[in-house]
Amino acid sequence: MRKIFKKVFNPESLPKILFILSLCVLSFAYGYLSLAGGLFPHGLITEAVAFFIDDEKGLPWYYIKTEATTKIPIYEKDSAYNGLSLMTSIAEDRLLAASVINMNGELIHRWDLDWFEIWPEVTHIPKTDHQYPHTRPGTFLQGAVLLENGDLIYNYTYLGLVRVDVCGNVIWRLPYRTHHSVYLDEYGILWVPGQIKHEEAVPDLPYHVPDFYEFTVLKVSLDGEILEEFFVFDILKKNDLHGLIGLLSNGNRIVSVTGDTLHLNDVETFPSSLEEGVFKAGDIMLSLRNINTILIFREEDLKVTHVSTGTYVRQHDPDFIDGDTISVFDNYNIGPEEYGHQSRIVIESFDEDQHYTYFYGTEEQPFYTDVQGNHQWLPNGNLLITESRKARAFEIDTEGNIVWEYINLVEDEKAGIIDNMQRIPKLFTEEYFNQLVRSCDVDITD
Repeated sequence: MRKIFKKVFNPESLPKILFILSLCVLSFAYGYLSLAGGLFPHGLITEAVAFFIDDEKGLPWYYIKTEATTKIPIYEKDSAYNGLSLMTSIAEDRLLAASVINMNGELIHRWDLDWFEIWPEVTHIPKTDHQYPHTRPGTFLQGAVLLENGDLIYNYTYLGLVRVDVCGNVIWRLPYRTHHSVYLDEYGILWVPGQIKHEEAVPDLPYHVPDFYEFTVLKVSLDGEILEEFFVFDILKKNDLHGLIGLLSNGNRIVSVTGDTLHLNDVETFPSSLEEGVFKAGDIMLSLRNINTILIFREEDLKVTHVSTGTYVRQHDPDFIDGDTISVFDNYNIGPEEYGHQSRIVIESFDEDQHYTYFYGTEEQPFYTDVQGNHQWLPNGNLLITESRKARAFEIDTEGNIVWEYINLVEDEKAGIIDNMQRIPKLFTEEYFNQLVRSCDVDITD
């Protein structure tokens, strides 16, 4: 026994043992601090786990188990606003797709948008970055605009903006970390959220601890050229809204923040087709999810004219309704309902400083998505809602009755997340798409 003891605890080995023990103590300490303070690699690990596995269901988070057996559980033809819809979603076999469907859920046209085929050579995202795609789906589709000629413009989440023709051929790619939404204004300009990752400290952004993101608003031409770039931190500082920049700080004396501090998730402009009120033509509206804030600013001088903070909880997709009013998809992740969280659509009037809930989930009619989500007001007054995480879209009439419902079934008992469902203009018909896709069948090798 003494020989064994001497062999294991040889005095000459003591420095090595102490070194190893010190590494263990430091590793444990840093692990604890990273968990408590969100330091690297806590965020990376958390995002990776959330991306791949939903612990409750045993499926990747972009798929859910469902008891639905039909894609169209509800269709009240006389009450719905009938037309074709454009859906961006996860499809079968972890594929990404943009699909045009009719009211019966039948496929009219589809773009298969596999990241690895559309963007085979990536130079603007390091391979070591946690957002760099490695396996299918690799990323997600966010935001989509359908042009009259059948071209589709969309984001790969935090990876870039792409334009493809109706046949799926790439027209251009914008290598910038764009994400969430794509808004086409009346002048043919695209408005897109973007972000810049900073791995080193930035003098103009004190108290921001790397790695962190800087949030931008991009004006992009239909040719894929960046026309202008607005920096959200600069807008906030210019308007003495420094408190919003550090809103995620939770220390008594420490105001440092890191990571995805604001989470810009929507940009749109006030159109001249609406009568002006407190909002003026060209005003730009932003949704900053992680600080529960919506703000409106002017392009010409970056003056913030209106701010709404705290009314919503991790909101998405604010839309202008008229010159004084907006509607918001409020994810409402802290809802107190005894029967579980419920999302809601909120109307906010800025001239009267009031808001009210237009539609919300109930025990009998659940409606909740903790991330993503969109809504679209239809010409007949109905509202089309995308309940993203439930792989569901539904249309309600002015009384709140569901008159159309779609479930994105990809396999038996499995549905795939929907980024957005939007009813497209009446000019798009089945025959219209048939005419457009005829060019895809032309043999250009002769």
